[in-house]
Amino acid sequence: MARWIPTKREKYGVAIYNYDAARDVELSLQVGDTVHILEMHEGWYRGYTLRNKAKKGIFPSTYIHLKEATVQDGGQNETVIPSELPLVQELTSTLREWAVIWHQLYVENKKTLFRQVQQMTYSLIEWRSQILSGTLPKDELAELKKKVTAKIDYGNRILGLDLVVRDDNGNILDPDATSTIALFKAHETASERVNERIQEERSLQQDLGLRGQAIFNSTHTYSLYVNVKNFVCNIGEDAELLMSLYDPDQSLFISENYLVRWGSTGMPKEIEKLNNLQAVFTDLSSSDLIRPRISLVCQIVRVGHMELKEGKKHTCGLRRPFGVAVMDITDIIHGKVDDEEKQHFIPFQQIAMETYIRQRQLIMAPLITSHVIGENEPLTSVFNKVIAAKEVNHKGQGLWVSLKLLPGDLAQVQKDFSHLVDRSTAVARKMGFPEIILPGDVRNDIYITLVHGEFDKGKKKTPKNVEVTMSVHDEDGNLVEKAIHPGAGYEGISEYKSVVYYQVKQPCWYETVKVSIAIEEVSRCHLRFTFRHRSSQESRDKSEKAFGMAFVKLMNADGTTLQDGRHNLIVYKGENKKMEDAKCYLTLPGTKMEERDGPSVKHQPHITNFTPTKDSTKDSFQIATLICSTKLTQNVDLLGLLNWRSNSQNIGHNLKKLMEVDGGEIVKFLQDTLDALFNIMMEMSDNESYDFLVFDALVFIISLIGDIKFQHFNPVLETYIYKHFSATLAYVKLTKVLNYYVGNAEDATKTELLFAALKALKYLFRFIVQSRVLYLRFYGKSEDGDEFNNAIRKLFLSFNVLMDRPLEEAVKIKGAALKYLPSIINDVKLVFDPVELSVLFSKFIQSIPDNQLVRQKLNCMTKIVDSDLFRQAECRDVLLPLLVDQLSGQLDDNSSKPDHEACSQLLSNILEVLDRKEVGPTAVHIQLIMERLLRRINRTVIGMSRQSPHIGSFVACMTAILRQMEDSHYNHYISTFKTRQDLIDFLMETFIMFKDLIGKNVYANDWMVMTMMQSRVFLRAINQYTSVLNRFFLDQTSFELQLWNNYFHLAVAFLTHDSLQLENFSQAKRNKMVKKYGDMRKDIGFKIRDMWYNLGPHKIKFIPSMVGPVLEVTLTPEPELQKATIPIFFDMMQCEFNFSGSRNFHMFENELITKLDQEVEGGRGDESYKILLEKLLLEHCRKHKYLSSSGEVFALLVSSLLENLLDYRTSMHDGSKENRMSCTVNVLNFYKEKKREDIYIRYLYKLRDLHIECENYTEAAYTLLLHAELLQWSDKPCTPHLLQRDSYYVYSQQELKEKLYQEIIAFFDKGKMWEKAIQLSKELAEMYENKVFDYEGLSILLKKWATFYENIMKAMRPQPEYFAVGYYGHGFPSFLRNKIFIYRGKEYERREDFNLKLLTQFPNAEKLSNTTPPPDEIKASLKQYVQCFTVKPVMNLPPNFKDKPVPEQILNFYRANEVQQFTHSRPFRKGEKDPENEFATMWIERTTYTTAYSFPGILKWLEVKQVSTEEISPLENAIETMELTNEKISNSVQQHAWDRTLPVHPLSMLLNGIVDPAVMGGYTNYEKAFFTEKYIQEHPEDQAKIDLLKQLIALQMPLLAEGIRIHGEKLTEQLKPLHDRLSSCFKELRGKVEKLYGVITLPSSLTERKQSRSGSVVLPYIMSSTLRRLSVTSVTSSVGSTSSTSSDSTSSRPGSDGSILEPLVERRISATSRTEELSAKDDAENRINKFKRKEWKSQVIVEKEPEAELTSKMNMLGKTRPKSLQLGESRLTLLQASSLQQTMPLSPPPITPKTPRTQSFPSLQTDGLAVMNAQNPPPPPPPKCKPCENSNGRNSMEVAPPLPSRREVRPPPPPPKARKSSVISSEQGLQ
Repeated sequence: MARWIPTKREKYGVAIYNYDAARDVELSLQVGDTVHILEMHEGWYRGYTLRNKAKKGIFPSTYIHLKEATVQDGGQNETVIPSELPLVQELTSTLREWAVIWHQLYVENKKTLFRQVQQMTYSLIEWRSQILSGTLPKDELAELKKKVTAKIDYGNRILGLDLVVRDDNGNILDPDATSTIALFKAHETASERVNERIQEERSLQQDLGLRGQAIFNSTHTYSLYVNVKNFVCNIGEDAELLMSLYDPDQSLFISENYLVRWGSTGMPKEIEKLNNLQAVFTDLSSSDLIRPRISLVCQIVRVGHMELKEGKKHTCGLRRPFGVAVMDITDIIHGKVDDEEKQHFIPFQQIAMETYIRQRQLIMAPLITSHVIGENEPLTSVFNKVIAAKEVNHKGQGLWVSLKLLPGDLAQVQKDFSHLVDRSTAVARKMGFPEIILPGDVRNDIYITLVHGEFDKGKKKTPKNVEVTMSVHDEDGNLVEKAIHPGAGYEGISEYKSVVYYQVKQPCWYETVKVSIAIEEVSRCHLRFTFRHRSSQESRDKSEKAFGMAFVKLMNADGTTLQDGRHNLIVYKGENKKMEDAKCYLTLPGTKMEERDGPSVKHQPHITNFTPTKDSTKDSFQIATLICSTKLTQNVDLLGLLNWRSNSQNIGHNLKKLMEVDGGEIVKFLQDTLDALFNIMMEMSDNESYDFLVFDALVFIISLIGDIKFQHFNPVLETYIYKHFSATLAYVKLTKVLNYYVGNAEDATKTELLFAALKALKYLFRFIVQSRVLYLRFYGKSEDGDEFNNAIRKLFLSFNVLMDRPLEEAVKIKGAALKYLPSIINDVKLVFDPVELSVLFSKFIQSIPDNQLVRQKLNCMTKIVDSDLFRQAECRDVLLPLLVDQLSGQLDDNSSKPDHEACSQLLSNILEVLDRKEVGPTAVHIQLIMERLLRRINRTVIGMSRQSPHIGSFVACMTAILRQMEDSHYNHYISTFKTRQDLIDFLMETFIMFKDLIGKNVYANDWMVMTMMQSRVFLRAINQYTSVLNRFFLDQTSFELQLWNNYFHLAVAFLTHDSLQLENFSQAKRNKMVKKYGDMRKDIGFKIRDMWYNLGPHKIKFIPSMVGPVLEVTLTPEPELQKATIPIFFDMMQCEFNFSGSRNFHMFENELITKLDQEVEGGRGDESYKILLEKLLLEHCRKHKYLSSSGEVFALLVSSLLENLLDYRTSMHDGSKENRMSCTVNVLNFYKEKKREDIYIRYLYKLRDLHIECENYTEAAYTLLLHAELLQWSDKPCTPHLLQRDSYYVYSQQELKEKLYQEIIAFFDKGKMWEKAIQLSKELAEMYENKVFDYEGLSILLKKWATFYENIMKAMRPQPEYFAVGYYGHGFPSFLRNKIFIYRGKEYERREDFNLKLLTQFPNAEKLSNTTPPPDEIKASLKQYVQCFTVKPVMNLPPNFKDKPVPEQILNFYRANEVQQFTHSRPFRKGEKDPENEFATMWIERTTYTTAYSFPGILKWLEVKQVSTEEISPLENAIETMELTNEKISNSVQQHAWDRTLPVHPLSMLLNGIVDPAVMGGYTNYEKAFFTEKYIQEHPEDQAKIDLLKQLIALQMPLLAEGIRIHGEKLTEQLKPLHDRLSSCFKELRGKVEKLYGVITLPSSLTERKQSRSGSVVLPYIMSSTLRRLSVTSVTSSVGSTSSTSSDSTSSRPGSDGSILEPLVERRISATSRTEELSAKDDAENRINKFKRKEWKSQVIVEKEPEAELTSKMNMLGKTRPKSLQLGESRLTLLQASSLQQTMPLSPPPITPKTPRTQSFPSLQTDGLAVMNAQNPPPPPPPKCKPCENSNGRNSMEVAPPLPSRREVRPPPPPPKARKSSVISSEQGLQ
């Protein structure tokens, strides 16, 4: 038989298809599941998925894609680690974790977060694929890694997951290999990074305008990308488009031009540039971005004829102004608009010729618009006008461009945005330097702008059309080829021709071009401008010669470059040849300034024919220049310094002037300048004054490079120092000058110089040290002896003297010394003994007086610690005592205002260095810190506010010290305490501090790594201190109770800390934590157990105080720990039993009950804990000699309590308030039984709150009454437990009881239980009147009392329905299973509504449609069955109301309240059915349900305790029916007798409903059934009943007679026919009845007209038994009064079918108040009587009412029902499949003896209010609630089927390859 073979290589894979297990041995897979493979066999694998390691199974190998993995720990503990990049593994685990949360968000409908997680997940999956592809270049991979980690960290934060801490490369930090301080700082950094990201996201959501800031805030240089898509303009000639950036506020062009040459065909001139007209404007700085406005402007120049209409004979090739186009791009530059695809339209604005405007103004002056722009206007003015104009009439002409702002310089942009910017993209640079000048940036651009000119028209009548031609020539006059660049995008040209303005005397060009020539050529070159008139006629134009020329040299005589700014050039006129002869004109001045400053030209004879125009004309010409050069300087002083040898007498002047030179100029010549400085210093060594000047100049340059603009020159400076610097003796002079400055610090004139020198100290010392290194390398050590070292020592001595001076003097210098001096350490130690340097720094720190410059001093020490010096053990030996001493002084308890920030920084850095491996031995140093600082840090932490920003840092420091301490350190530290009290104090402080830190974690909740590391350190420390407790504080003499107490509380707080409760975490996190840290709870838990047993005889001191903490330990859901610690409870019981003297364990018992209640309510404990606790306690107790019985009782008691508490807790979360109430009552009963009033009262108030929430005011009142009953009417003080959280501030029990009574009365009032309110009011009134004599309170109470009486008589009180509910089947929890409950419905709650509520609570339950008790099969079923039907309360009338004319309103209360019995009647047939009189065989089965207590009570439902069933014969049924009918007639008659104003219609309907059917044979059924000889012979025992029935029939006659008499008195014309018919029918009926059954006379008291009491609405109610007693019969044979249950009994009418035979307890209505509006009353009475009539007919008459008539009546009733009670047909149909005929109106309640079977007649209902027997109130009767069992029992009882027999099964082939889908499961895409 083939065997399963363990796999070696095939260990790890991913499911690539879904697989559904067909057998138990197989494992189902979803796409994306990661599997760990254990064995293989013939195409099958065996293993498990990583998401459920517990379930192993087999699956087809073809469904798995194998992956590389390494295996650790073979055998049972085999672990598979994927051979992937750590980042890919992190991505995989993150995606799995997020997928679970993602699903949860979907279920909870958190749409926003769901979509956010979705986007992030998709991004991570995409990036993961990219990383796995292995195709990314190294730099792109590094960039992607940053994006991935940022996304993961951001996602974790918004999902509330743990913060991931990383190193600088984005790798996850290993806490074991990282120092505590580094770990803390990594957490801080990570947290800040995530916070910034979240802030950015919020900003983006709130204001899109801030988007730019998020992208660009870290960049200094920007570029604007422009893509010209099209240019539409009707020109007809070639054109040039010159685009640039423009600031309209300053009228300033910012950038060079980007030139596009456009052909007359409407296409670019160079067709290859079609669709490739792209440019990038570079070097924009952040200062450009914050300009208020910035525009992209385009000047359109036409190239062709002078005027468009001219023909072939006219001059062509002229550049003429044509128009402009302007677009405001401020939003794009500010980053508010960022869409490179969007095309922007820039409208075109044409420029008109000056002559054209003049003509138009002459001809059409009024029509010309003011904003027409003339071509002679300056270009800046033109642009400003167009910008200011609101609209441009562009006629569809203009440019289409797309734009995007890109962060970075040109190189960066080409790299980051290669899809936009490539080598073919034109580059237009900014006219000026960028914000940051980079060292390698070589640039030599000279920008020339033709500004304006003025030219005399000479002999012409009109001004000239001047064209300026510009060219570059050398000193010999040779033309420099291609030196002029009119715009980016094209190569240079040799000559540039300006735009020609037509007949304009003063043309303004504003044309800027760039001149680029080699740097070495600049000094030889000059610019030449020639001026020529251009004629529009070609023939004339050819004859026109240049009429003038001008020139300007690019370099001045002193070697400086032409200054930036405007230059007025001299226009020379003369012969053309001489104009072109450079030798001729270069001797002349080029500018007006030169002419003014230079020698007169009059003395130069060779230029007679070549003169400046000023002598003859007023011609002038102005240009502007701007030089952007990294090699040319315009500064004469800098130039003088660089050429110092040729001008040695000005060295001093030039050195001083250097300070005034612009920084940009200096950094261009940094190396040359530094060389010059050191050469001067070395070569002019005889003159000491130069040393100071050179030193100052050097300081100035170093300071300059510290500026942000030139920060990138730091490497240049360092390169110079280490590669080019060669002055071997410079250190001598530099140290001498520095010493002098420091030594003469008091000299006010030197203060600024010294301050600047201190700021530059770092680089100064690099020069000094490098000079010394070069010297030593060259000469060796012997030459200068100890001179250098002495100079350093002297310098420090000077510093020490300086620092020791009074604070107010030179405070700035002192601060600078402290700040900058440590920066020299790493350089100086290369050439100076490190130990001596440490000593010098120690003395320097000590020289500062105490309490002066504290922060600066601490920061200085921090920098010393950060230097290389502190990493050497021998230097630490010198420095550390000083540092510790300073810190100790700062953290001293007496220190007034310690600088916590600086202290924590210094301490952190010290500890961080000491934790490194490469710094040598540290044990001694740790010991020093421990001895001197540990306790001070502890005290600092204790005293510091938790809100302090430095608390985290100090806790990290304390943790770091404890972590770095070895066991020997701990032992040594304990030995350092001089006295025992000191040691106790230290341990107390530590325990309190640890407990506080554990309870109120100073770190954020998501700092899991930091928290766990801290916990591990604390655990080790606690364990170290426990040995101290055992050693010093355990024996009888030295025992310290408080110390041990603190230890136990600390250990328990540690064990129960949230961060250690593994079961609360996801599976992934749990596995990670157990693997990394183990379960620390077990370690500390076992230690607690050992320490407890160590206590020996001291244990009794910890009972009961330790019961709570030990309970917390045992509640930890870790089985091993529970088994180890639960026995402590038994030990405590035993201990108290033995030591207390009373031989019991009551203290322990009470405390355990109290704490158990608190803990379980707080969410701890479960079913398994209950079982284990019971089992272990019973085991131990049963073995004990004395505790076996009492212990066993206690164990079971605790188990019972736990069960109730767990039920209660479960009910708090299941949403069912009914269950919650039941479980609360269960707990109440337990505590009442145990006489734990404190907890009992607490739960009473919880029950009260639940009732108030549900508006069950009556039940709330009964609940509070239980509290009141615990109190006496006495002045005894209230014990604290009697006062609940919302109790009043009272002293005595009487006061509290009074307040409670007032609250209870208010609740009874709200619940309309006025009878009960009156009962309590009487008790309270008695107390007010006879005990406390509070007459004022009494008067208020009596007023209320009166209101209650009035309400009873006048207010409407709907009666509640009662429902019987049976819960059958094992699917229900045990407290409901196979039990019946009576529920008291709410006001107006019908059975359909109640049913719906019931089925909502149990959605899986099946409703039983019948009312018979279900068979045993249903009761034994695993399903849930609910049976619900209406029951009728049996009235329990108080004795004082019996046989008295009690008003209906009073009786109504007792019909539904203070009831304990309920009946339900079900008709059935006995014997054969008699077709002629089926009534004779129809019996009634009446079931009576008795509850333990009466309704209402503290719950709205009670369990049925007793069920009894009786059968009612047809005869008894007939008697009941007749009694009820008689009652009804009697009471109606009584009402009309009492109140003559009542409407007559209800009476009409009632009489008609009885008289009419009776005449038609209503009594005949009784006669046929019971009054026959046959029946009497068969049932001789029924004779009395037959007589009674006859008496009742006879009794009906006088009642009807009285009714008809009153009807006659109240007759209206409309009712006369009806009355006549009634009278005739009745006459016939009466004759018949009196003949057969005798005559009965009613007493006059029942028939007389009553005088109603003033204002009273009393309507007495007389029962049928009373009627029979008061009546007088004339037929002796029928006299026989039988007591019956009268109003409580029910009957069924004779002769009807079985559908409406169910008797019903009579319902009566409260009479409406007379104060109500009469119309409303009429309406109500009409409805009542219509109902009565219909109902009575249905029960008494033989013939059934026609269905159609009944339906119409029902419809009518529906119309008259109040809106609030309308029942829509659709709702009825939904709730219960009953026909329309079964639907009865809700209001008002019917007065009816019968109800159809299986349905109820809902009446107006109220919250049930029951009266409780005040003398002996029954305890609350809860059903045992256990909602947790409310689930299908099959789940827990199912047993796995046996495994199938082994058979060879081939694995299924994989499904056919289909198109790959998107994410299917949570793990898809993780391959």
